[in-house]
Amino acid sequence: MTSASSLPTGLDLTALRGATLGEVDAVAALQHRTDRKYLIPLHQARAFVRLLADSHHVLDLAGRRTTHYLSTYFDTEHLGSWHAHVQGRRRRWKVRARLYAEDGLCRVEVKTKDGRGATVKHALKVPATAYGELDTQAAAFVDEVLEQAGITVTAKDLIPAAEVRYVRAALADLDHGTRVTLDGALTCHRAGHAAALDPGHVLVETKGGIRPAPADRLLLRLGARPVSLSKYVVGQSLLTPGLPDNDVRRLVRTHFSAPTRTAPLFERTPVA
Repeated sequence: MTSASSLPTGLDLTALRGATLGEVDAVAALQHRTDRKYLIPLHQARAFVRLLADSHHVLDLAGRRTTHYLSTYFDTEHLGSWHAHVQGRRRRWKVRARLYAEDGLCRVEVKTKDGRGATVKHALKVPATAYGELDTQAAAFVDEVLEQAGITVTAKDLIPAAEVRYVRAALADLDHGTRVTLDGALTCHRAGHAAALDPGHVLVETKGGIRPAPADRLLLRLGARPVSLSKYVVGQSLLTPGLPDNDVRRLVRTHFSAPTRTAPLFERTPVA
């Protein structure tokens, strides 16, 4: 079972060599990439990590090998971003503010799709105190990126729509420039309600080129199959009444808890 404190042990991250933030950031500089996602049982994720030990390093921050993430997603009043993803439109986009809780770091990120279906991500570092909002600088950044991608939405059209919280382990193949992330203790929050991923499962994402990486082939060997799953789309699908039924909702109903009352949407996690 995964929780914020048990994920490193559950995945046996000690089996991996550590890497510095600078080393992992050099791999993360690949902002034009293809993401593949797998929702797998914890025991399968542990076996996967063990198989990566010879080729991948894990981000190690003074002995800490996981990080708490809080991501606030921005959308239009009528959930234009959510609908674009569910309907598989070519011009899809996401705008979010992401807080790395223990480190007190925050970024505003804009993700779009290019003509080949690859993800293109742009990021702007902002003060941690600005988490959950788009200030003047962030709004100008969002407008510029969306305009360059041919998307007519602007920052003034956007409101905080949902928050996703999880614990992440970040792995990198330093020789081949590919990355793998493993997310546990995942919860989605909206309007005072929350839904949680089954603690016996982990969301794995591979981030690399158009062709599957060795990590993808290992997952296939373990019996895992890619799924089309966005954390934001999941959160809205489960927590917003009246949205049309969709493949995402049917997929996650077996892995996520039913919505329950919870803490306020933008409750802060203390920064260590």
